Amino acid sequence: MGVLDGKVALVTGASRGIGAEIARHFGQAGAAVAVAARTVEAGTSPFEGTIAETAQQIRDAGGTAVAIPVDLSKPEERERLVSEATAQLGVPDILVSNAAVTYFVPVIDFTARRYQLMFDVQVEGPFHLAQLVIPGMREKGQGWILNISSGAARHPALPPGPRAGRGGTVYGMCKAALERFSTGLAAELYADNIAVNALSPTKVVPTPGTIFHHLTTEDNPNAEPPSVMAEASLLLCSGEPKTLTGRIAYSQELLAEQLRAGAQSAQ
Repeated sequence: MGVLDGKVALVTGASRGIGAEIARHFGQAGAAVAVAARTVEAGTSPFEGTIAETAQQIRDAGGTAVAIPVDLSKPEERERLVSEATAQLGVPDILVSNAAVTYFVPVIDFTARRYQLMFDVQVEGPFHLAQLVIPGMREKGQGWILNISSGAARHPALPPGPRAGRGGTVYGMCKAALERFSTGLAAELYADNIAVNALSPTKVVPTPGTIFHHLTTEDNPNAEPPSVMAEASLLLCSGEPKTLTGRIAYSQELLAEQLRAGAQSAQ
């Protein structure tokens, strides 16, 4: 029996990287997983990984999964995603908003189109998807919403470090907005027994995106494996909603905290 048996999970940005690892982890825990992203077929993206591959990996491991292509920058696509996930698997118990479109460009050089696209996918997307799944969670009497954030949400120190000129300001803006949305929504939904949290990796995770942007390398011994984010996500999406909610959590710190709590309860 998995901790997510009988649950339906919708995971965005799940064709590769952290999102794919979360989707697979949730499938192993018993959830029926709607795997959502833009990349449907290999060769259509500069990065490896597709939603079809992630869904098949879950099924090959004995789980249940469907692949649903979606462009999260468009409101009508978000509505279709939730509608199709519900039709194929049932009303979502869990929403994980992980999708991202990111450009590392200094503010002075940022175009309006790229700025809007980043906010559409990373801020408006999670906001709208939450609006779409909340009614079903309320009917069920519980639910879990998890937004994947980043250490970029933290304010930079001054005088700045060597990474200040890499152009991460807009990315940080998006993640900071996502975190404030998460804590605010957690307060709004506390009485509904719906947990809302934001989760960041404690260290940079080697993914096709972070490697492409030269934030880390695949063999970096100080990097954080995607499995750590997946395990922390499972914890936040299976715990008692009124106990584990409203958190801006960092993966390794959260897992260490729960390990200590488990050891104390066993004494």
